[in-house]
Amino acid sequence: MVYSFMIMEQLSLFANEGYGKSFRSICDALGCEGDSPAWPDRFGHAIKAWLLDNDLPPIRTLSLFSGAGGLDIGFSDVGFEIVESVEIEEKFCDTLKMNSGRGKRFAESKVNCIDIREYSAKHLGQVDFIIGGPPCQTFSAASRRANGVPGTTDARGVLFREYVRLLTELSPKGFLFENVYGIIGAQGGEAWREILQAFSQVGYRLFYRILDAADYGVPQHRERLIIVGLKEGSFRFPRPTHGPDSIDGQPFFNAETAIEGVSSWESADSVRLRGRFASLLDGIPPGLNYSFYTEEMGHPNPIFAWRSKFSDFLYKADPSTPVRTIKANGGAYTGPLHWENRFFTCEEYKRLQTFPDDYEISGSKQLAVRQIGNSVPPQLARMLAIAIRQQVFGTAFPFQLPLLEDDETLTFRKRKRELTSLYRKKAEMAIKALKKEPGSLPGSHTYYCSLSELFRFSILPAGEADFQADIRWDDALTVTVSDARPTADRPVYTIDLTSRHGDWAIGVGAVRLIVRTRAPLGYTAAWKAFEKELADNGIKADLVQLNGYYQYTPRMIAAAWIAEDAPYASVLRSVLATRDIPEIVSTEALADRWKIGADDVLAAAKYLRSLGYEIRDHNTNPQIEPDHWLVPYIFPTLTPLSVQLWKKL
Repeated sequence: MVYSFMIMEQLSLFANEGYGKSFRSICDALGCEGDSPAWPDRFGHAIKAWLLDNDLPPIRTLSLFSGAGGLDIGFSDVGFEIVESVEIEEKFCDTLKMNSGRGKRFAESKVNCIDIREYSAKHLGQVDFIIGGPPCQTFSAASRRANGVPGTTDARGVLFREYVRLLTELSPKGFLFENVYGIIGAQGGEAWREILQAFSQVGYRLFYRILDAADYGVPQHRERLIIVGLKEGSFRFPRPTHGPDSIDGQPFFNAETAIEGVSSWESADSVRLRGRFASLLDGIPPGLNYSFYTEEMGHPNPIFAWRSKFSDFLYKADPSTPVRTIKANGGAYTGPLHWENRFFTCEEYKRLQTFPDDYEISGSKQLAVRQIGNSVPPQLARMLAIAIRQQVFGTAFPFQLPLLEDDETLTFRKRKRELTSLYRKKAEMAIKALKKEPGSLPGSHTYYCSLSELFRFSILPAGEADFQADIRWDDALTVTVSDARPTADRPVYTIDLTSRHGDWAIGVGAVRLIVRTRAPLGYTAAWKAFEKELADNGIKADLVQLNGYYQYTPRMIAAAWIAEDAPYASVLRSVLATRDIPEIVSTEALADRWKIGADDVLAAAKYLRSLGYEIRDHNTNPQIEPDHWLVPYIFPTLTPLSVQLWKKL
């Protein structure tokens, strides 16, 4: 693209005048107010108006993996004309179409609802720039938590190659690639090296950084990897406009201010939390999550184990700070949750992601939140677009955008580590108001129950139940499960459980499970009955919280007697005897431990799955090597809500 003499004249003019570099001076130069509700919307309108007033030519831009249009919004506001967008998900395409066409935000854009592998851009002619971020799930924190990252071994992880193909096809002046920062460490860095090499081989010099969206005026901490590739020249990333790394220490844009005055069609009842953990949110101080209810935080009734849940579980936002990352696919207790102990409304989520109030999003609230959570915050996109337009396309704005030196280190990671001590202080203050009452042991009782094939534990009338559960709280907790019409059969399983550390904070020092039925699910019912006692009496949320997350040394130790004629007796003895952190082992090693032949391991694993054990292998978790296995816990954990329930060995 050839730029006019007028633009070069502006460059000289603004270079010679002492324009400020702070965020406030940028807003003043554009004539818009910052740090007020919905200011990012006004910022976008102001910079778009300035470009129109100065008759600056648009930059023809192709958007790939467009999602709901987060990057597109920010770049189009800064004069990057989105000529076409490419997105495979139909509902996301509906959102793009709702905002495209004459009189709409993307006035000249065509939406291609197509698999990018089937898309060609040769008909577009000259394209100056490409933006987009391929699907990031294979490099995400969720994948890392599940014993590694699939990375480029997953079909979604190789879509960057389509990005490279289109760069070759169009040869634009540059591109911006966005993804989760976990991509750098995926597969020991192999995937990252492959991505860098692929972009470099088609003629682009690469500049990359991990940025936090909150540093650029987004009321949300969201770390993302940004790569800018150029055919010629160099690029420096914009300096943060907000936070400690900004020029003038401009405060972060906080969540309370961001959502102030937003209207919503959602009723108070529709945003209310429901379910067994809903009441716990009231007690959590703003800024903390489920870990408030852990022993490590000093809670007198620690119903959760440390790091046993994702960090967004029961995470309550602090109104005075940016929220943590909004998730695309949240569960019933996934935060950020409102400091008034409810879900945010869809309109509030838009504000927290800096989507314009008037931007239309298709589908139900769940689908809308998914689209918002999958997007790049438009305000972050605007600041990157300004830096690119200024350095790559020679645009002289009425302000000097401060830039980072190549060797400068941003402090958001350091600040993130320091938050732990702040959270502990918050928890300590809240816990001081709590007093643990010693009380008496729960009462002994008997009930009838059944367990479905999906491991749903139900209390039923005697005539409809499969099992009888006798619960005795004394010096120890004894759980006895027998057929609904008990016989005098000897126990098939007797399992004695103690704590590695001697104290479980459950009121007794030991637990005994006795199974007097030969029905296979009777074994599982005993564990579920034990778990029910923990939950019903507010002791622990479930067995995982009592034992601890499997990647840590287990707190629960078992000693078991199993009848010799019980199915796979040697296998269950081995599983229950586990004392250390579970490890991934080969079929041969597992066969040796289980005292069976290697050819019988799969059948034994399937039997354990039928009892509710979470067994993992290469089929359930591709990051586990073929012919290797992982048994995370000594007890069954599958429920109707378990992701692993639907995976086949």
